[in-house]
Formats: sequence, C-alpha cells, structure tokens
Amino acid sequence: MLVWLIAALTVAGILVRPKGWPEAVWACLGAAVLVAAGRLPFPAAVAAVVEGFDVCLFLTGMMLLSELARREGVFDWLASHAVAAARGSKARLFTLVYLVGTVVTVFLSNDATAVVLTPAVYAAVKKARAKPLPYLLICAFIANAASFVLPISNPANLVVYGKSLPPLLVWLRTFLPASALSILATFFALRFLSRGELGGRIELDSAPVCLSHAGRFAAIGILGTGGILIAASALGRDLGLPTCIAATVVVLAVTRLKSGAPAEIAKGVSWTVLPLVAGLFVLVEALNRAGARDNVGQALRWCAALPRPAGSVAASFGMAALSNLTNNLPAGLLAGGALRATPVAAAIRDAVLIGIDLGPNLSVTGSLATVLWLIALRRENENIGVWQFLKAGLIVMPPALLLATIGVFVSSW
Repeated sequence: MLVWLIAALTVAGILVRPKGWPEAVWACLGAAVLVAAGRLPFPAAVAAVVEGFDVCLFLTGMMLLSELARREGVFDWLASHAVAAARGSKARLFTLVYLVGTVVTVFLSNDATAVVLTPAVYAAVKKARAKPLPYLLICAFIANAASFVLPISNPANLVVYGKSLPPLLVWLRTFLPASALSILATFFALRFLSRGELGGRIELDSAPVCLSHAGRFAAIGILGTGGILIAASALGRDLGLPTCIAATVVVLAVTRLKSGAPAEIAKGVSWTVLPLVAGLFVLVEALNRAGARDNVGQALRWCAALPRPAGSVAASFGMAALSNLTNNLPAGLLAGGALRATPVAAAIRDAVLIGIDLGPNLSVTGSLATVLWLIALRRENENIGVWQFLKAGLIVMPPALLLATIGVFVSSW
C-alpha cells in the first residue's frame, strides 16, 4: 500500500509542481523515498535505471539534434516559411504549421516538436500579430497524434516493444493507416476548436528567414540521422545508441569543433528530462513488485476475451486513461512488461500502443512530449493550465483515438 501512496504523491508532484520545482525533482524524490523506505532494493533501482538506458540515449541524441537545429535556425526557417506561404491567411497558416509539426514529429520524434518547434512557432505567430494559442496547441497535440507513424517518432514506442520492436515494413503495414486517421481527426478537431480565432489576416512585415550555410549542413545532418534510424528500425536494431552516436557526429561536424560551440549546444539541452525518465523507470519497477504488472496483464486478458473490435477499443482507451493518470512513459513500461508476460492477440497489443501514444492528448502531464512542451512555453512566459488543456483534449483526443484504434484493428485483421 505504501508503494501506491508514494507513486500517487510522485505523480501529483509532477502534475502540480509544488514550489515550482521541475518535474524531474519529484520523480527522483519519489524514487529515492521508495528506496529509503525499503520498498525497492537499491540494486533493483539501479537495474531499473539501466533498463531505461536505451531510451535515455535516444532522448539525448534527439535533444542534441533539436538544439543544433534551434541554434542554426532550422526551425525558425521552417516557421517563417510557413508564415510566408500562408499569404496573410490565419487559416492557411494553421494548416501549414500543422503540416510542419507532423513532419518534425514523424522524422525527429515528438519531443523535437515539443522542445524546439514550439518556440519557433510561437515567435513566428507573434511576429505575424496572430493569437498564439491555436498554433501552440498544434505543437502539443500533433506531437502525440503523429507519434506512431515510425518507431522513431516516440520514445514510448521503444518502451512498449522493448527488444521485440517490429521491423520497419511490418510497423508501417500495421500503423500507417491508423496514423493517417489520427493525424486527420486531430487536425479537424483542432480546426473546429480554433474556428473563432482563425478569421481575418496576419501581418507580413518581413521576408522569410534565410537558412545559413551551417543551418543547411545541420538540416542535411538531421535528415541523414533520420535515414540511419529508419535503417536501424528496418533491421530491428535498438535505436538509442545509433541516435546518440549519429547526433554527436552531426553536432561536431556542423560546429567543426568551434571553440565553445558544442558546449553551448549541450548547455541548451533540457537535461532534466533524463533524471525524470530514470525516476519514472524506478517508480515502475516498484509498482511492478507491488503487483501492477499483474493487474495490467489481467486487464489485457479481459480485453482479449471481449469481441475483437470491443477488445481493441477497451485496450486503447484503458491505456489512454492510465497514461493520463500516470504519464505514458510509466504506463508504457507497465504495458510492455505485461505484454511480454501475457501473450495476447496482435490487435490488442497494437491497440495498447495507440492508447499509450495518442491517449495522453488529454492531460498536460500525459506524455513526456507534453511535459517538454509546457517547459518550452514557460521559457516564453506563456502558461496553459490543466483545465484549459483538458477542455481542448476532450474535444480532440477521443475521436482520434477511436478512429486510430479502428484503423490498427483493421490492419491487424
């Protein structure tokens, strides 16, 4: 019982952030209390952190690439060209920002959309004298809605599947139709939600940002890294180490070891994400020892016993609820462990991933990407509250999740 209480308080701390302390502080504090209280042996806690090492490597690589792109103006270039291509139309700008967010999420992960595209979009729309909220919500919601197009689009994909990550072609055959439905449904829901703020014109008082020589090399390096990761995924390899190595090489190549440049890029990375991830891995290990994995396994067996369409919907919406309550990273760890211990039909397993990836679009702490999005907004002195996000999520998430679940069910039939 104590483990569940500590876990609940830890999640509450991450959600509310008492004293304004970062989310990572509460995750690590919860992990430390579990060990100090004797509810998790120290070696087991260390093993849990090691288990998350591949995810941390993946995040490190993606954050380095994102910060390099930010430093060299790649995202500012994308955002400014979206504003220019809108030709003064707020509605057209909305669509273009959505398309840019989709591409960034698919090929650079949802965390890149949250960390670096968000401030670039904010700066661009402020310069265009448009209200930023509709465009900022795009960055939050598309970061999850497009996060299962490719295995590399979301670190949660690595967590759920672990060593059994499907090869790329199998992945695309299973998840591409569901991803298309998710992306389209999220677009139309957000467009409906923002309909009252997309009339009228935006100001165009400057030419699009030009991409520097270093920026072009950064963009090429990022595309090359994406190619490496897609190849690694197609071969069924772990993605963490290739991501970290490729990102390091790209950063060093673009900066050409200029004095202080690599250090400046490293300084701009949100490193608090890594202890947050480590703390959540420890928390999940303690919950597993308290029976959480068995409970999730029982729930999945119950879903599998239902008629096939109903079972898939129950699995995806159940995982969505768990993700919004606890964050999708620990939910993915619990689900991944349960799936490995409890064989179920492919339709149930795939519906679980949809719930883990897309389901968090209801809560500001539902996914790691949304937490990073909030951090990016705070840097711009913007704040979107829990209830404000929830009201938007209630309109945007359920139809997208239902359609995506149907899509993945049909693909696996």
